[in-house]
Amino acid sequence: MRSFEATEGAEGVGEVVLKSVLLVLSIVSVPLAAQDRNAPPLPVPTKTEAPKAIPGAAQETTSAGVDPHVYVIGGEDVLYVRVWREMDFTGSYIVRPDGKITIPLVGDVQATGLTPERLGEQLKQALSEYITEPDVNVTVTQVNSKKFYISGQVAKPGEFPLVLPTRIFDALSNAGGFRDFANKKKIVIVRGAERIHFNYLDMLKGRNPEQNIFLENGDTIIVP
Repeated sequence: MRSFEATEGAEGVGEVVLKSVLLVLSIVSVPLAAQDRNAPPLPVPTKTEAPKAIPGAAQETTSAGVDPHVYVIGGEDVLYVRVWREMDFTGSYIVRPDGKITIPLVGDVQATGLTPERLGEQLKQALSEYITEPDVNVTVTQVNSKKFYISGQVAKPGEFPLVLPTRIFDALSNAGGFRDFANKKKIVIVRGAERIHFNYLDMLKGRNPEQNIFLENGDTIIVP
């Protein structure tokens, strides 16, 4: 009888202890839960962008817009010679006053008086002694040898590259328009000792189209 009572008393004590532990845990869990609710949200991981390509692995070139079959290379023009898979020969070359460029191993090569296409063919032939079946391309990246000038009563007087065959009427559009007191009827093109007259207003009306000639290297358009 006593042993039963002792056992029953021990179980009662154990039950009281268990209830006390559960009560303490419930009291502690309340502020923790509140802290969890009040805690700032965890940062959402952002998507990492792939690194952008950095230009420069290969030199980029921009053509001056000349026709490689027609344009005639002149002194001070900037050329870009590309030899496929041969970086020792590929690069920019400025045509010297003597009309030549210097290519590694090949030496001096005449450039003035040739079209880019023709110069490419000559370089291909010359490089054939050092490279098997070279692939050569010549591009004019800057025109410095052919220019015309506009002065007088225009918004933007100055020097302009003569990249493509250009007539007087079209050339005047590069000057940004006429000033208020410009005499559009008595425009003069100075070509050496020659003076060529041009009536802009006649051209607008479709008269005397023969006066709208092509400019030549070194021509100066004067708008009085």
